[in-house]
Amino acid sequence: MIQFKPICLTALPLALALAQPAFAQDLQDRPQGPPPAGGAPVPDNDEEITFSATSLEYDQDAEIVTATGDVRMLRAGNRLRADKVVWNRKTGEVTAEGDVAVVNPAGDTAYGENVRLTDTLKDGVIENMLLVLDDGGRLAADRATRVNGVSTLEHAAYTPCNVTDSSNCPKTPSWQITAVRVVHDPVRRRISYNNARLNLFGLPLLWLPGLSHPDGSEGGGSGLLMPDVQYSRTNGFELALPYYIQLAPNRDLTLTPHVYSKVLPAMEAEYRELTSLGAYKVGGFLTYGTRQPATLLPGTTPAESSRDIRGYFEANGRFQFTPEWSLSASTRVTTDKTFLRRYDISRDDRLRSTFNVERIDADSYLSIAGWAVQGLRTEDRGGMQPIALPAIDYRLRLDDPLLGGKVQLQANSLGIIRTDGQDTQRAFTAARWDLRRYTSFGQELALTAYARGDVYHTDEVLATLTPTYRGDEGWTARGIAALAADMRWPFVGEFMGGTQRITPRLQLVATPRTKNLSVPNEDARAVDLEDSNLFALNRFAGYDRWEDSSRATYGLEWAVDLPRFSLSSIIGQSYRLDSRPSILPEGTGLSGRYSDIVGRTTIKYGSFVQFTHRFRLDKDNLAIRRNEIDATVGSSKTYVTAAYLRLNRDVDRTIEDLRDREELRLGARVQFANYWSVFGSTVIDLTGNQEDPLALADGYQPVRHRLGFLYDDECIELGVTWRRDYDDTGDAKRGNTFLLRVALKNLGR
Repeated sequence: MIQFKPICLTALPLALALAQPAFAQDLQDRPQGPPPAGGAPVPDNDEEITFSATSLEYDQDAEIVTATGDVRMLRAGNRLRADKVVWNRKTGEVTAEGDVAVVNPAGDTAYGENVRLTDTLKDGVIENMLLVLDDGGRLAADRATRVNGVSTLEHAAYTPCNVTDSSNCPKTPSWQITAVRVVHDPVRRRISYNNARLNLFGLPLLWLPGLSHPDGSEGGGSGLLMPDVQYSRTNGFELALPYYIQLAPNRDLTLTPHVYSKVLPAMEAEYRELTSLGAYKVGGFLTYGTRQPATLLPGTTPAESSRDIRGYFEANGRFQFTPEWSLSASTRVTTDKTFLRRYDISRDDRLRSTFNVERIDADSYLSIAGWAVQGLRTEDRGGMQPIALPAIDYRLRLDDPLLGGKVQLQANSLGIIRTDGQDTQRAFTAARWDLRRYTSFGQELALTAYARGDVYHTDEVLATLTPTYRGDEGWTARGIAALAADMRWPFVGEFMGGTQRITPRLQLVATPRTKNLSVPNEDARAVDLEDSNLFALNRFAGYDRWEDSSRATYGLEWAVDLPRFSLSSIIGQSYRLDSRPSILPEGTGLSGRYSDIVGRTTIKYGSFVQFTHRFRLDKDNLAIRRNEIDATVGSSKTYVTAAYLRLNRDVDRTIEDLRDREELRLGARVQFANYWSVFGSTVIDLTGNQEDPLALADGYQPVRHRLGFLYDDECIELGVTWRRDYDDTGDAKRGNTFLLRVALKNLGR
């Protein structure tokens, strides 16, 4: 029988490349492989050396031990394997020949043709060496010496990349560094170079004098990270050069100077620390420049601008003091409304600062929190932004000893202050009882009883523009009560090799008239009927408003589960049992006796297709009041994603929290080669006068486009991205931005 062995066609050009006279280092694996862990007996202590071999000779006069044939030596966790080893016990020198491999306790393996070591097996000289680090990186050199664990390599090359392809054939590493001399210090965990050059895909690219970087073990060490290069219309060319400082194993600092061609430089800093109780991070961005009003109008002159210090500060952390008690906090603030967009830090239009002290055990929950908001939209007034301090919530869960249900007791208080607006204080106590049972026919029945007592105090009510949000000035008390019964009746059966479930659902809620408009509305403004709150006891999102109409809610759920395919759908509507006027405004879907019809459909096919559609249909003419689609088709490497939202609710235009809009978001990535891909996304504002009579858009207003190319393999990432922004506010001008990204494994990150 004749056997054929595949020939790696890439081996010939690789061998020719490695045969060049300068830096002719072989980064490929050596045939002998690392020495196995067994063989030699385990020494009793670090001073003892043990070995095994096929044959052994000992010259008593010269005190020279010669071992031949699969020689293995072991001392203090260092292992050696060779064809022949000569050990001079007088001088302590160990000479190894033939397929030599040495492994240190850290897992690094050194290969060589001729090796001279001390009898500790730690220090010595290796000819034609290959050092394979434990993290996969490798160093090759014509000659290497190691003294006190520090390796010095002459005419060397380093790469963390794979040196073979998926067929185990040799290939040129994606990138490597060649140098006249390379020093690897395992204590500092750094690799330093003399007269280094960066080679990309086999071609010399950059000369890097004085280069030094972490060796990739234990998180690396201090040094320069990979720079970011981009161009934008407002700032010109930008070079960001981060410098990482490892202060301790649990603390680090990153300083990033940003240099621009059109504006003054900026400095960015980030400090991180891990403690025995938790972790926190503090960062910021600071510069000096021109600040223009966020409401910059045509005809505004530069004289209306001002030059000042501009910046951004953020911090967050979480600490676990005991198994029950914890603290989480975060803050984000900026000097002006357009700074984050101007310097491409964030597109957020609101910054929130919070803290929350929590105690959680099996049956109780306590939260003592506070938060503040900085609005960055052009219409936001700083004095009208709320500050909540404190927001306290306590809940206790008890077993019902009579009927076997669950009882939850709740106490809640909230204080909201504004420097130039309405102030509100609220406190309430509540009790809720839930019982869930199954009937003999398979019906699931849930009974709920709820009672609550509120006390409010507010002032400066005329500062709130929307009258229905104000409440009565001074002290106001309110009582709330509700009874509810919710029944599901699932029918389950086989369907196309899987199962399907059809579940009718009916809910009855009875609640007396509630004094709603007498109290301010701070947390229940953006109300909208959707599938997620169709069967909720209170369709308002917060505590300040209570849906006080008795009602019947009915719906149907359908679910199908097949191999690799699932579908779930729900549709429903509610009917008010009393005829008193509702406080819910027109357009929310809940203002009439019959509500609008809402539903949701979710389809999944493996991990290839994910589709969700939510809708709300007008109860009178079936007009679409809410149409929302989220779809993703493809794999993790090639996919298309789309999101569409249209809110056409015809809400009273004086209610600022319920604006209608229409928006389209598209994104895609296509991997067209082994490591190459193209990606892009767009956001388009489709809002017109039909959705929002106050909108300034013409029904098709691009917000942002993005297009880029990416090369990404196991050790290098190269990308070029173009982005165009169409918003033009203050000094955050519309225009193009180009971003170049380079990330090399173990180098600069």
